[in-house]
Amino acid sequence: MKTSDQLLRTGLADQIREFIVEGISSGRWEPGERIVERRIATELGVSQGPVREALRQLEAQRLIETLPNRGARVRDFTEQDLAEIFPVRAGLERTAVELALPRLADCLDALEAHNRRLGEAAREGDLHEQMRLSIAFHREIVETAGNRLLVSVWEGLGIELWTTLSLRLHHTEIYSKSAEHAELIEAFRRADPAAPQLLHDHVMNYAP
Repeated sequence: MKTSDQLLRTGLADQIREFIVEGISSGRWEPGERIVERRIATELGVSQGPVREALRQLEAQRLIETLPNRGARVRDFTEQDLAEIFPVRAGLERTAVELALPRLADCLDALEAHNRRLGEAAREGDLHEQMRLSIAFHREIVETAGNRLLVSVWEGLGIELWTTLSLRLHHTEIYSKSAEHAELIEAFRRADPAAPQLLHDHVMNYAP
């Protein structure tokens, strides 16, 4: 059984993991660059234990790698990585809609709010905000499924980072996603049995 200190450290590790993922997504750490445990601990004012735990989580997610006598570094991401991640994400989100379809009417207002702000961010040319709001839209759907394991696996994919990498490598025109989101919202409103496949195909549009 975990002690209270271990539980606190685990929660802290999750926050540190998100901090590192944001750093990789924003280009602070480029592929191949070392991530120094001690520096992160100093910057965030924490001990090295939760930083080490966060790095272990990121290694399990294939976002970093640890080399003998060289420490942790950002992986060199490949087209194959992207080709593998998006079918998994698309399958999870299709399952989420299948589970959530009877309840999606309850979150339509939230989905429309995310999508409205996405359109505004597109008009302002704010790519980072567009990405954040697009992922928030998808997270709303996944969480509405009410399946904690599905949510955990989906979050564990590192959606933000992989979406950013896809945008960088393929110059995906994310502003067009607002229109696709609007179509999805209407399918959810009708409880269209085709909605799960529509979302699956929408996610695969990000894939290489």
